[in-house]
This record gives sequence, C-alpha cells and structure tokens, in this order.
Amino acid sequence: MSDSLAEKRLAAAKAGDQQAFTDLVEPFRAELLVHCYRLLGSTQDAEDTVQEAFLHAWNRLDSFIGGQYFRAWLYKIATNICLDAIDKRSRRVLASSNFLPSDPDASTAPPINEPIWLEPFPDELLPDVAPGPEARYALRESITLAFLEALQFLPPKQRVALILCDVLDWRAREVAQLLDTSIASVNGLLRRARSTMERSYHEHEPDLTVDNKIRALMNRYVDAWETGNMETLIALLTDKVVLTMPPSPTWFLGREGVRIHADSLFSSQAHIHWRLQQTRANNHIGFACYRNEESDGPYHARALQVLSIKDLQITEIHMFFLPLIFPRFGLALTL
Repeated sequence: MSDSLAEKRLAAAKAGDQQAFTDLVEPFRAELLVHCYRLLGSTQDAEDTVQEAFLHAWNRLDSFIGGQYFRAWLYKIATNICLDAIDKRSRRVLASSNFLPSDPDASTAPPINEPIWLEPFPDELLPDVAPGPEARYALRESITLAFLEALQFLPPKQRVALILCDVLDWRAREVAQLLDTSIASVNGLLRRARSTMERSYHEHEPDLTVDNKIRALMNRYVDAWETGNMETLIALLTDKVVLTMPPSPTWFLGREGVRIHADSLFSSQAHIHWRLQQTRANNHIGFACYRNEESDGPYHARALQVLSIKDLQITEIHMFFLPLIFPRFGLALTL
C-alpha cells in the first residue's frame, strides 16, 4: 500500500468511512494474527485479539497521530491486549513440559479442557513476508511448536521483546516505544530472553525442509496408520520419541511407550480404521486423522497430528484431539 493511498484511507476512516478503515487495517491482519498467536499460543485467542484490536483502533482513531507509523500503532494495541490476557490465564504448553511421562499400561487420563494447551496454527494463514536482515529467527522457524513452547516460558514482556526484535527485526527503540519503557529496559529484557531461549529451544531444532526422502518417510507413516502396521510405525520413530495427546495430559516417551499405546489402536481394536489426510501446521507436516468404527460408514474427524522429524526419523507426534479445529485448516469433519 502506497503512503498516499494509506493517508487517503486514514483521512476517510477518521471521517467515519468504515470501508476505508477496513481497507486500511486488513493488509495487517495476517501478521498481527501470527504475532498474537506467538504471544498467546492459541489460534482462537489470536483471532479474537486481532478483532478486538481493530475495534479499539476504530474507536480510538482520532488519537492516532499521522506522523506515527500506523502498523506500529496496531501492534501496540494488539500487544497490550495480549499482555492483559496473559496476566489472567495460565501459559499454554504441551503435556511433556508440565507432566511426567505416562505409564503406557494405564488408561489415558481424562482431558483437561481449561485453556492450558498450545494450539496448532495453519500454515496457510502465515503471512508472506521476509524477515529483516538482523532477525535471529526466520518467520517460519519461529512458528514451530518447539519455538512456541519455549516462548511460553518467558515472562510476558521478555516474550514481546524477543518476538519483535529477534523475529520481526524491530529496533530496541521501537520496542521501547511500544512498551512505554526505556531502551535500556528493552535491552535487558532481550538479554534475559535470549539466554533462556538458548537453553530451552535450540537443542530441539527439527528438519524443516521437505524433500523426496521425507516424502517417502511420510508415505510409509500414512500406510502404517491406515493398514494398522504397528511394526512399521515404530520403526519410523526415534528411541526417545515423544507422543502427546492434548487435551489429555497423557503423554509417552520412547518407542516402547508408543508401542504399547499403538497396540491398543491397531491390534485389540481391529474394527477401528484410520484415514490420514496431509496438511501443514506450525511449519511442520501435519495429518488430519479420521476414524471409522463401522464396516462401511463414514470416517469422522478425530485428531490433528503435528510431526517433528530429525535425520529421517520422527522425534515428536503431537495429536490434538480437537476435531473442532479442522475447519480452521480447511478440513472436512467427515470423509
């Protein structure tokens, strides 16, 4: 959007033209959505926050000074709404961070439906923008579940500073203006946040590039699920594979735990059949899992998987038993 066009739309919006305001803010929706998702760990909360930020911007448009950057003003509104929300709720995590590994011989624990779990984010909603030259993290790397989970353990303002500076390549001065603090304070937040991220994130970096070898691996994975071939499935996993199943706190560490759990899916309940449909979530390969418990009935949405892969082996399987998120990924609820 050219500066002159933006100025015309801003003037029209200040005069009460709602369509001009919509045209002014919509180009920023995708990047604000991802920004709020990084802060909150929830796609639904991020969508609600962006809508609330646009409403606040509309109601306060007269307070916007033309010499300011409109994009930065929107970020400030959205960030403050996120910070208020973070103060009122628990951080969102994966079960492997907050609970001990489960006994694979025990029953799956009942779901915890409070908003404590990280939610997957559809790749198709990621903005098509390039990071600045000084950004420490690529935009798509910074949307992975491992990165998101590490972020959730940072204090809120450290989280903001790291996202804005090391992902979006903002200057410390710009972040200081957004947070209404000093540059020295922002630099202190960044120093502590970077130290924490160095310890908690980099050791989990997965393979993010999909090539023919990974495609072949995924074909074998899908075939294992759809044919109930547990041995093939287990062979694709690392020795220390992690399997989580939000919203249940149950999770398994290692091949043997996954083997015992998978046995209940593929052997003792042979009347259950699965179909997997590939998707993308958090810059990872994902699968929509549909289950059929009848001989000739439809397959119903059951879980959305997000996989991590390292050295052609699967290191993590996160199965989100949240069928209501399927439409957000453009996925049908039945096959």
